[in-house]
Amino acid sequence: MLTAPDYLDILNPEQRRAVEHGVGSATSGPLLVIAGAGSGKTNTLAHRVAHLIVKGADPRRILLMTFSRRAASEMSRRVERIAARVMGTSSGAVTDALSWAGTFHGIGARLLREHATQLGLDPAFTIHDREDSADLMNLVRYELGLSEAKSRFPTKGTCLAIYSRVVNAQGDLEEVLKNHFPWCAMWPEQLRNLFGAYVAAKQNQNVLDYDDLLLYWAGMMAEPAIAAEVSARFDHVLVDEYQDTNKLQSSVLLALRPGGQGLTVVGDDAQSIYSFRAATVRNILDFPASFSPPADIITLDRNYRSTQPILAAANAVIDLASERFTKNLWTERLSDAKPYLVTVRDEADQARYVVHKVLEAREGGMTLKNQAVLFRTSSHSGPLEIELTRRNIPFVKFGGLKFLDAAHIKDLLAILRWVENPRDRVAGFRVLQLLPGVGPASAGRVLDAMATGPDPVWALGEIPTPPRAAEGWSGLVEMFTRLSRRETAWPIELGYAWLWYEPLMEAIFEDAIIRQADILQLEQIAGGYQSREKFLTELTLDPPDATSDQSGVPLLDEDYLILSTIHSAKGQEWKSVHVLNVVDGCIPSDLGTGSTHELEEERRLLYVAMTRAKDELNVIVPQRFFVTQQHKHGDRHLYAQRTRFIPRNMVPLFEDILWPPVTPAYIDGLSPAPVRMDIGAQMRGMWSK
Repeated sequence: MLTAPDYLDILNPEQRRAVEHGVGSATSGPLLVIAGAGSGKTNTLAHRVAHLIVKGADPRRILLMTFSRRAASEMSRRVERIAARVMGTSSGAVTDALSWAGTFHGIGARLLREHATQLGLDPAFTIHDREDSADLMNLVRYELGLSEAKSRFPTKGTCLAIYSRVVNAQGDLEEVLKNHFPWCAMWPEQLRNLFGAYVAAKQNQNVLDYDDLLLYWAGMMAEPAIAAEVSARFDHVLVDEYQDTNKLQSSVLLALRPGGQGLTVVGDDAQSIYSFRAATVRNILDFPASFSPPADIITLDRNYRSTQPILAAANAVIDLASERFTKNLWTERLSDAKPYLVTVRDEADQARYVVHKVLEAREGGMTLKNQAVLFRTSSHSGPLEIELTRRNIPFVKFGGLKFLDAAHIKDLLAILRWVENPRDRVAGFRVLQLLPGVGPASAGRVLDAMATGPDPVWALGEIPTPPRAAEGWSGLVEMFTRLSRRETAWPIELGYAWLWYEPLMEAIFEDAIIRQADILQLEQIAGGYQSREKFLTELTLDPPDATSDQSGVPLLDEDYLILSTIHSAKGQEWKSVHVLNVVDGCIPSDLGTGSTHELEEERRLLYVAMTRAKDELNVIVPQRFFVTQQHKHGDRHLYAQRTRFIPRNMVPLFEDILWPPVTPAYIDGLSPAPVRMDIGAQMRGMWSK
C-alpha cells in the first residue's frame, strides 16, 4: 500500500496543486484548471478524483461529467487503479461506487427519469437520435403544409439544426437566423410555428431529443425544491473539456453549484473549436468571474507530447489570439528539428509530397498508424485519397458511416423503441413500412387508431389487417404484443425482434449476409445492459463508431495511414503530422472570417492541428488550386496565400522549404504575385411570441 505522497510524486508541481486544491476543506471553492495540449489533463483529473476518495470523499457523491461515455469509462478505470493502489481496495470497488460518471446528456437522462413525475414526464419516455428527430421534424413540417411552400422552405435537417442552436445557445430565433442561417431569415414566423408543433408532437409521443435532455434538466434546476434536492446529492462536481460546453450546459452547471463549492472544471480555451455545435469559448473565459470571490486558476503548461520547436511554432500562432488565458507550452523534449513549412505548386504536388514523406518515414521504421494527415474540411483530402489509392497505401478517414445510421440497425432499434413506447410515431412509421404492402397512408391510419385508445397494444391487435399486408401482419402483431407485455426477458427480446426482422432484411438488402455481422455486434452490446430501456438510452447517447462493413478500416491491412478532419483529431496524437492547405480560404476557411470570434476559432483550429504532432510537423502551403465552374471561361486556377496565422515574422520558427526542389520550370509555374483566395408547456412557450 502506498502513502499519499508516494502516489502523487509522479505529478509535476502544477498538476499536484490542481489535485490537492481544497481537498479536505469544508468550504472548497471553485477551481479552473487550464490544461494545455499534451499537459496530462486526463491524468491530473483522474488523480484529483482518486485523491478526493482517498481523503474520505464518498465516490457515490461525486459527479464527473465528460464529453463521451468512453472518456468517462477510461477516467473511472484510472481512478480505480490509483485509489485501489493506495487504499488496497478490491478491483472494481471504486469504479462501481463512482456511479455518477458520464456525459452531460447521459447524466441528464438519468436525472430526468428519476424526477419524471415531478416534471410531468412519463418515466418510460424514449430518446430520439438526430436522424429520428429530423424525421419527426419532417412529419410536422409536412402536416403544417410547409413542404408545399412556393419558396424553398428549409429542409428537415436545416430546421433541426436551427432549433438545436436556439436551444443550446439559449439564443433568439431571429438572431440565430441572421448570424448562422441567413438563407432562412425570411421564415421566422413559420419556423416558430414549426418548432412549437414539433415540441408538442414530442410531448404527445412521449419522446425526448438530445436537446431536451439538457433543456428539461435546466428547467428542473429552475425549480428551487428540485434543484436543492439534486444539488444536495453531490459533494463534488468535476467537468472535463469545459471549453466545449454550450450556454445551456453552463447554465445547468452553475445551477448545480451557484456558489462554486466543490466545483472543478478543466479545459483549454486555446482548443475551443466546436462553435458549430453551439459551444462557446465564453464559458471558460468567463468562469472565474462567475463566482465571488472568483474561482482559483491553475495552469498546466508543461507539455509531454511535442518537441520544443513544434511547441514554439504553435505558441506563436496562438499568442496572436485576441483574448485568452496566458500560457506558453514548454517541454523537456529538446530537438534541433524545426517543423516544416512546405510550399508546393498545387494540390497534386501536395499529395505527392505527403506520400513521399509517409513512405520515407515508414522505411525509417515509423508505422503508418503513427502518421496522420489533418485538414480543415473533409473535401480537402480528395486529391490525396486518389494518390494514396494509386500508390496502394491503405488509409482510414475518420467520419464514415456511423453504426446507428445504417438502415438495418435503425430498423431493429426502431422495433425496440416502438414496443418500449407505442406512442413513438417515428419508430412506428419505420417499423410498419417494413411490411410489404404498407405505405405511409396505411401506417398513419394504424398509428392514429393506436393513439386513440387507452391501450395501444390491444388496439394494434384489434385493427383490421391492411388490405395488402395480410401475409406479414399477424407476425407483426404477435411480436409487438409479446415484447410490449415483456413476456420475454432482456436481452432475449432483441433476439425475438431479430427473428421477425431477418426475413424482411433479406428481402430488402442484397448484402443482407454482410449486414448480419452488425446484428451480431448489436446482440453482443445488448448483453451488457440490464434492461431494454437502459440499452436504448445508452446506445442512443453513445453509439459505436461505425458499421462492420462500412467503417473504412482496411480489413486486409494491419497498418494504415490516418486521415482526419482537425475537429475529429482533437484529443489525439501522432509521431508525424501533415496539415493540408494551410492557406487563407482553407485555414481560415473563407466562411470563417465574417466576425472576430469566427476568425479566432479558425486560429485555434490551426493550433489544435499543430499540437497533435509529437516528433515531426509538416505545414503545407499549395500555391494554387484547380477550381471548377467558377468562371465564365470555365475551369481555372486560383492562387493562394499562406495563412494569415503564420505571418512573415513567424517563418523563422519553421524549416521553410519548396517541394519539389526548385527548378526553372517549377518557378515558371508559380504566380509572381499570388492573391488571397475568396473561397413541455414551458418548452412550447419558447416558440410563442
